[in-house]
Amino acid sequence: MPRSLTAPVRLSLALLWLALLLLGGWWLSQRLALSGDLRKFMPEARTPAQKLLLDELGEGPGSRLLLVAISGAEPEVLAAQSQALREALSHDRRFAFVANGGEVGLDAISERLRPYRYLLSPTLDSERFDADTLRDELQQRVQDLGSPASALIEPLLPSDPTLETLKLAESWQPANAPQRLYDVWFDTKGKEALLAVQTVAPGFDPTGQQDAVNALQSAFAKAKGSSKSRMEISGPGAFSVEIGGRTQREASWIGSFDTIGLIVLLVLAYRSWRQPLFGVLPLASAGLAGLGAVAWWFAGGVHGITVAFGFTLIGVVQDYPIHLFSHQRAGITPWQNARAIWPTLATGVASTCIAYVTFLLSGVDGLQQLAVFTIVGLLTAALTTRLLLPALLDPSPRDPASWPWVEKLWNAIERVPRPRLRWWALFAVVAIACIALPRAPFWQNDLSKLTPVPPAALARDAQLRSELGAPDVRYLLAIRGRDVESVLEQSEALRPALDAAIASGNLASYDMAARYLPSAKTQRERQSRIPDAARAQSALADALQELPFRDDAFAPFLSDLEAARKAPPLQAADLAGTPLAASVSGLLLQHAGDATALVSLAGIRDPQSLAKLAVAHGAELLDLKDASESLVVAYRERVLWALAGAAVLLALTVWLALRAPRRVVRVLLPMALTTLLILAVLRVFGVELTLFHLVALILAAGLGLDYALFFDHAGDDHADQLRTLHALVVCSLTTLLVFLLLALSSIPVLRAIGSTVTIGVVGNFVLGLLIARHDVAAERDV
Repeated sequence: MPRSLTAPVRLSLALLWLALLLLGGWWLSQRLALSGDLRKFMPEARTPAQKLLLDELGEGPGSRLLLVAISGAEPEVLAAQSQALREALSHDRRFAFVANGGEVGLDAISERLRPYRYLLSPTLDSERFDADTLRDELQQRVQDLGSPASALIEPLLPSDPTLETLKLAESWQPANAPQRLYDVWFDTKGKEALLAVQTVAPGFDPTGQQDAVNALQSAFAKAKGSSKSRMEISGPGAFSVEIGGRTQREASWIGSFDTIGLIVLLVLAYRSWRQPLFGVLPLASAGLAGLGAVAWWFAGGVHGITVAFGFTLIGVVQDYPIHLFSHQRAGITPWQNARAIWPTLATGVASTCIAYVTFLLSGVDGLQQLAVFTIVGLLTAALTTRLLLPALLDPSPRDPASWPWVEKLWNAIERVPRPRLRWWALFAVVAIACIALPRAPFWQNDLSKLTPVPPAALARDAQLRSELGAPDVRYLLAIRGRDVESVLEQSEALRPALDAAIASGNLASYDMAARYLPSAKTQRERQSRIPDAARAQSALADALQELPFRDDAFAPFLSDLEAARKAPPLQAADLAGTPLAASVSGLLLQHAGDATALVSLAGIRDPQSLAKLAVAHGAELLDLKDASESLVVAYRERVLWALAGAAVLLALTVWLALRAPRRVVRVLLPMALTTLLILAVLRVFGVELTLFHLVALILAAGLGLDYALFFDHAGDDHADQLRTLHALVVCSLTTLLVFLLLALSSIPVLRAIGSTVTIGVVGNFVLGLLIARHDVAAERDV
């Protein structure tokens, strides 16, 4: 048996342990890759709509679109700031495109693609470049050169006398774009300059979105100068930055308050400053080991939710050193004390770990990460409490069993009548009735209800989307085919029907990849209408008669015509590095063996009629809201199956540890009744349950099992009962402090976890006292 060490040696070992943890934390921070991809916490998509939803959540254009409004100054000033902002961001590689209505679209066609304008423009669908057509166009150019637009047209004239570039730019403008004042977009009241900005960073990349928002704010600060104008940014990326900032602020004050509260509680509970220092060592070891295990096991990086939620879950390990502290007294060494409580502690740890093992079979990467983090953390905390922490403890502290307040509390508890089994059966029936009777929906499937974004901000986002004519974020048309060419041809065939829907008022506008990139079939048909070099030269010579242009003025035009006539059809890959790539890539998805063309929609009045129209043309109307809810349902089913498996394994573990039916019932009954209590309270207060409530129920169940096991472990020995009571009071208060603060959070996810565990802590402690506490009367009741 190891001998007790002197106080200076014990303190030196504690500081050495702490130093090693700090060194390990620094080493891990240099190698830890954090991921923000929410798709890791989604089950595998099974339907086309679900697959598309997961793509859109991460990389779709909707997730990368930022809506910008500048206000607070005269319209002329706002317009100038809008142009300055667009100019600055257009050269920033963090942005795919910036639109404010001031661009004419010429930049969308790079120099190497200019000849393709005749294949991209619909002009040749109805006209030919013969002498009459060219003469009409050139006569119009003569008039244009005498107009205020001459500065724009004159540079284009030698290579583009028919102004196909401008026609393309006009056709690519949003169908229901905002009004233009001073050459930029404004809202309907003319008081806000509007911009649409698409980031290069995917929507699931919080760091990239934060970087983009910072760049926007920095560029605006330079553009506004000394004016009093202000800028608003909305959209998924802006919301994620706001949520991240608020979560960090709340986590900071909650963490600070928790730290101070825990230190004060432990100092008051043990009348020593050493316990707070020693108690944090197993917890820190657990967190570091959990992080390291996930980083080693999962090559894709550790998800931020895993880190945040994982540290919350392993908060239960703070109970392990508390049990060791409260049971230490003169007459036994810390090693003997650790060995005495180890079977009970190990049973609780093993049961909780088994509960999380079921998550490894969930098929959801995020849940698997969470399981590895928690299991490794719990085991590390338990083993360090058993094998390392005893070396640091004073072998002869003041025995908590001798403290008057503990004795008084125990005597008060002893005077409380202990209900018989039939009363607990009635308790369960009432709880089940409270769960089942409320008419409010039991489950919350709408992911948007979980966002901490204020309703006012969501309403403002909807207003800006309406002003900018941004597409509907719920509905999309999907056209699937064997390759890109087939889906582009189907898209072109669908356009007349969509145009008719706009004419009838059922649709405000739409956008598709075929607007920017016609199918190869269409491009070849247009090529066939381009005259060869000799005929083009002859038609141009006839058209120039009696017009004030030199005979050789349009040599670049003839060269571009010939290049377009001989060029291979433009493909999606040819757009790489051009502004058109951003527009096409978000609407044209390519996979091995198939392709999908998306049609974004705005201003839908009758989704059902649009769905019928889509089916008639080989397309499908996808409801992304319905897809998200079906994903949530699938996710919940997996969690529920995991919970069912965990319950069976947990009960089996307790049975193997205790081997006595009365003791098994006494240990498991408080946990089961507390679970019913939590659900009943949440339902009575109208709370719709989410996945986070379910995962928090496992944590609450683990706490209840721990409390019940130690109440049972105390047996009939009065002194040991007092020590157990002291330990569980301290455990309950520390856990209650942490989760009560989470329950007050403005973040719905944190609030769900906090409220669930807070109810669980109170229920588990009270029911554990009334049921699991061992004495003669309890034997008779159970």
